[in-house]
Amino acid sequence: MKNCTLLCLIIVNAFSFESYAQQSKINAGDKNYNSYAYVDAIKTYEKVAQKGYKSEDMFKKLGNAYYFNSDFEGAVKWYDELFAMNTDLEREYYYRYAQSLKSTGQTSKASTILDEFHSKYKDDSRGNLYKEDKNYLDEIKAHSGRYTIENAGINSKYSDYGTFVHDNKIYFASARDTGNFSQRKHKWTGEYFTNLYIADIDSAKVKKFKTDLNTKFHESTPVFTKDGKTVYFTRNNYVNGKKGKNEEKITLIKIYKATLENGKWTNITAVPFASDNYSTAHPALSPDEKTLYFASDMPGTLGQSDLYKVSINNNGGFGTPENLGKTINTEGKETFPFVTDENEIYFTSDGHPGLGGLDVFVANIDSAGNVSNVQNVGSDVNSPKDDFAYVIDPVTRKGYFSSNKDGGQGSDDIYKFLETRRLQCVQELNGLITDAETGVILPGTKVTLFENQEIKNSTVSTVTGFYSFPVECGKTYNVRAENPDYTTKEVNVTIPKIDGKTSLPIALDKAICKVTVGDDLGKCFGIKMIYFDLDKSNIRTEAAIDLEKILVALNENPTMKLDIRSHTDSRASSKYNEGLSNRRAKSTIQWLVKNGVGKDRLIGKGYGETQLVNKCTDGVSCTEAEHQQNRRSEFIINSL
Repeated sequence: MKNCTLLCLIIVNAFSFESYAQQSKINAGDKNYNSYAYVDAIKTYEKVAQKGYKSEDMFKKLGNAYYFNSDFEGAVKWYDELFAMNTDLEREYYYRYAQSLKSTGQTSKASTILDEFHSKYKDDSRGNLYKEDKNYLDEIKAHSGRYTIENAGINSKYSDYGTFVHDNKIYFASARDTGNFSQRKHKWTGEYFTNLYIADIDSAKVKKFKTDLNTKFHESTPVFTKDGKTVYFTRNNYVNGKKGKNEEKITLIKIYKATLENGKWTNITAVPFASDNYSTAHPALSPDEKTLYFASDMPGTLGQSDLYKVSINNNGGFGTPENLGKTINTEGKETFPFVTDENEIYFTSDGHPGLGGLDVFVANIDSAGNVSNVQNVGSDVNSPKDDFAYVIDPVTRKGYFSSNKDGGQGSDDIYKFLETRRLQCVQELNGLITDAETGVILPGTKVTLFENQEIKNSTVSTVTGFYSFPVECGKTYNVRAENPDYTTKEVNVTIPKIDGKTSLPIALDKAICKVTVGDDLGKCFGIKMIYFDLDKSNIRTEAAIDLEKILVALNENPTMKLDIRSHTDSRASSKYNEGLSNRRAKSTIQWLVKNGVGKDRLIGKGYGETQLVNKCTDGVSCTEAEHQQNRRSEFIINSL
């Protein structure tokens, strides 16, 4: 997407070279860059780079200049150079680089960069979303094949985007200029400023929306009330012939409101929550027209731009804008909201896992206004480039979106679609309840499903030990299994965002162990070995926790006597292993005696590698897991 209404605010720094001639070119580039004249900046910086000069700051600016113009091939070229110089960079460069790589089909390398991004910046929700949903490409694939899509027939060789349908007409923004006189170009893109245009539905005849809504600067993304008497739209900070600027002398964008009186759009004013010092853009009305949704980078924004909502009062005034929260907003860009009467919000983001650039997503809105279940709409609409400004009629399932995907007519194009299959994810959570030691199924076990500590459902395992729950895709649950003869167990599970069944078997440990002489008391508590530091025999914290269990059993059964046996694997010499295991057995006994157990109740010995439980003798190749089976501690009951 190549127009300035995307809320991309750039922070840049000056840099220098030894050569005065090169410095002059760079200064010219900086001037163009700082004024958002990216086309000119690219030319200047590239001339310097082609002469062999290398500068981290210059490569940042070149990469950014291409990235913000959605030329991801160019962005990758210069971000490659940047990362070749330095990999200790600010978080945005990692994310932009990964997005650019995805957009050019280099998904494997993009994943590597995203792994580094997450490792360095664990507080960034974009990295966390990526790590939590490493199978996002499978989910996108599952959500694809649901649309028939074609060119809307109203595109030009310039940028056309941001549709709204009202009264059988389609309104949109275009950088074409059908005027006969002043043709103003924007320095950022080299294209004309966008104005609002109109066409009949399914007609290729386009005309300029000849009203006072259009000015010599940018207008875009209109939304009309159902009666057609009020419109909200996006425009550069310009009204009554005056251009507003922020503290850096930059003209940002605002949402404006206008009313229709006697066939003429009048009372054109910025909404009261707009400001010269931040942007508000891309308004969308709730179906009851009591709430306005929009994008902004106002104070309190989590990322580069967030989605907000604000109530519309009966007198036409507004409440206080509310950020839609971290479920939907990331440190990246969230923009172009569209809300349906089916409690869905469609929006555009580069922060949620996608195919590269901007992708279209959908989420649910509950009665309290909370957002949940964010899903990518699939690769029919989304591409490795920028896909945005999605609108849909929830009845006919027809709609429009905008994209600069390959094969288009202009820099951005409008596409129309028919959704042939709804995006509905159906999931079942199920599993078997069994005895952890024997594997025997446990019918009649109570199984409870929790979400955020709230009970969502409950059942009892069947005669075959089976349980199941209907669950929501993408949500995280806790499942608790309770059986009178077993220790209660609770397990956490996150449901995938694709149709299917999620298996969660639960194995329960017996609450009461029935033991006799010759049994290993450690098996009652799942103690396989007492942990020591490498080549040492001092009791570690983890070992003390397990020994506390043995201590309690000895205290509750004062006539019980134990033979404590320590074993090693076959690695190292037999003599060394025998000595080490002896020392460990003695340390275990000493710990129990120190904590009140009579010496006469305990005996112990180290057996080294003399009682291996598998084939892993000297000279036999074994896995670490197989060696682990031989490194064990036993608490054999001698007397009860």
